[in-house]
Amino acid sequence: MSLNMENELFLNNIDDMLQATPSKVAHTVLLVDDEVNNLQLLKRTLRGKYNILTASNGKEGLEVLQNNIDRISLIVSDHKMPVMEGTEFLEKANKISPDVIKILLTGFSDMEILTDAVNKCNLFQYMLKPFDPEELEQVIENGIDKFDLASSKSSILTDLRELFYKTIKSISSALDAKDPYTHGHSLRVTLYSLILAKELGLNDKTLEEIELAGLLHDIGKIAIPQSILCKPGKLTDEEFAIMKSHPENSEKLISSIKKLQGITNWLKAHHEKWDGTGYPGHLKGEEIPVSARIIALADTYDAMTSTRSYRKALDHEVAIEEIKRCSGTQFDPSLADLFIKLGDTIKAAKENPEEYYTKYSYLQKEINSTIV
Repeated sequence: MSLNMENELFLNNIDDMLQATPSKVAHTVLLVDDEVNNLQLLKRTLRGKYNILTASNGKEGLEVLQNNIDRISLIVSDHKMPVMEGTEFLEKANKISPDVIKILLTGFSDMEILTDAVNKCNLFQYMLKPFDPEELEQVIENGIDKFDLASSKSSILTDLRELFYKTIKSISSALDAKDPYTHGHSLRVTLYSLILAKELGLNDKTLEEIELAGLLHDIGKIAIPQSILCKPGKLTDEEFAIMKSHPENSEKLISSIKKLQGITNWLKAHHEKWDGTGYPGHLKGEEIPVSARIIALADTYDAMTSTRSYRKALDHEVAIEEIKRCSGTQFDPSLADLFIKLGDTIKAAKENPEEYYTKYSYLQKEINSTIV
């Protein structure tokens, strides 16, 4: 199935995904009460509608929750219990599983205590005892509906994130396809950049942005004529001036996309040089964003070790020597030293980029971690 067809099907099904109401019987409710008669009444009220788990005090309830963390959708707890009061139990339960819906049953109407419970426990609702079984049943059903809605939104956001990521990768691959000699270039540049960035210990947000920037660093070349991109000989001054416009083209192309606005300066600056002789802004040293300095190293290494229309690929060792020679002029010297230190990993990634990309991709790992 093509990406366009996949996108269209996904968008057409969003309404169905939002409106779908999972069968209530698929949900598990945890009932916590030290009085056997109360537990029996609760079980009779809910029997046949939900899967039921029970506990006789807060400590036991926490153990049941911990052992069934992926099953429990809602908790109903009494307030006055030995070992641990209901408010303390629900506060601890909230730390274990904040998405679970929590309902407190209490014989007290002290508003200060109840307000404190709502704030600390992320309480969905409290009910005064003795409760009306039908009223409790309706409150629980409302709680389950809220749980379903939150789960659906989370699932849709995960799907949208995955769709966005696949779209970025598809754009990147389509761009590389303009020049048969650059097949896989953007993915490899992204991979080398991530290897370097992770060694630097950069935070998750920066890793995500570096991955997006690596995949899109050459998107501005979409406006460069094929005759210039694939020219087998040396470019004329006029042609080179056109080629040098691609970093600014990249900035213009993505500046209107809110999700990507944070990386526009990196794309624009990935051909700047440490000594200020790069383009388009002749930025120097630390004026160049660190992520652009990382991508510049990765981009140059891949350019040297890939076959081009005008020359054959250089060996890894030759490329590393060239990076060493240009440290402090073209490249940030500290980053160049680290790149050289990581030479064995870079070489292994170059020889098997798909396998290593799966290992280093921040975005793919994040998507996988949110898919149940």
